[in-house]
Amino acid sequence: MLEISDLAVEVGGKLVLDGINLRIGEGEVHALLGPNGSGKTSLIMAILGFPEYKVVRGSIKFRSVELTSIPTDERVRLGIGIAFQRPPTIRGVKLLDMLLVCRRAQRDGQKNDEAVLDEEMLRMAERLKFDENFLHRDVNLGFSGGETKRAEILQLLIQNPDLILFDEPDSGVDIENVELIGEVINEILQRGEKPSVRKKSALIITHTGFIFNYVRADRAHVLLNGKIACSGIPDEIIKQIMEEGFEKCIRECLSEQQVREGERK
Repeated sequence: MLEISDLAVEVGGKLVLDGINLRIGEGEVHALLGPNGSGKTSLIMAILGFPEYKVVRGSIKFRSVELTSIPTDERVRLGIGIAFQRPPTIRGVKLLDMLLVCRRAQRDGQKNDEAVLDEEMLRMAERLKFDENFLHRDVNLGFSGGETKRAEILQLLIQNPDLILFDEPDSGVDIENVELIGEVINEILQRGEKPSVRKKSALIITHTGFIFNYVRADRAHVLLNGKIACSGIPDEIIKQIMEEGFEKCIRECLSEQQVREGERK
């Protein structure tokens, strides 16, 4: 579904990503971990096509469509969604208005002039513990950390993209909210279905790894200094990072890689 090849990205003339290779198949969930400043969010911004993130080498393909030359809004229409780490406050725009925009996008731009909450939207809102009154508040204005994250997930539920980029979904959220967010992410990504049935894919970026107590990933990658230092089984990589930090995980992955290369020779 998503294929990134030899990707190099600059921001303000500084190289922030270099030689990124990543392939996420249909129905797969990949974890991307790394310390602050390693380039995790830069990768998401490059996939979305934010202008300040300049691709200087390589390719980003989504369903075999080359993305590097098309604008952000077109990438979203192709079926890419995102839950931002720190989404902006939008004064004067109600959360309900935002949900209606997401629904129109999901229905290929069909217009509904009435700013009304139908049964499907209400059910989704209630699943994330929002009542109808809350939906008439300005987007993210005065929201707690948990409310902000849940509002992002609600917009994704309604938008229904094929590939979702989650930027730090467990950041600034208490345990109760992380558990709920994890449950709903599993529902969005069809993780309760057989692997052969799953159609939704995701890249979940996290610094802490807490979200993976609730969401199971198929593969994990560690990003360091703009490069993917190692990839492997999520449980093993995440456990080692939680216990011993990133550096040891990376050293051991590199050592294993050198052994494999030596065996091939």
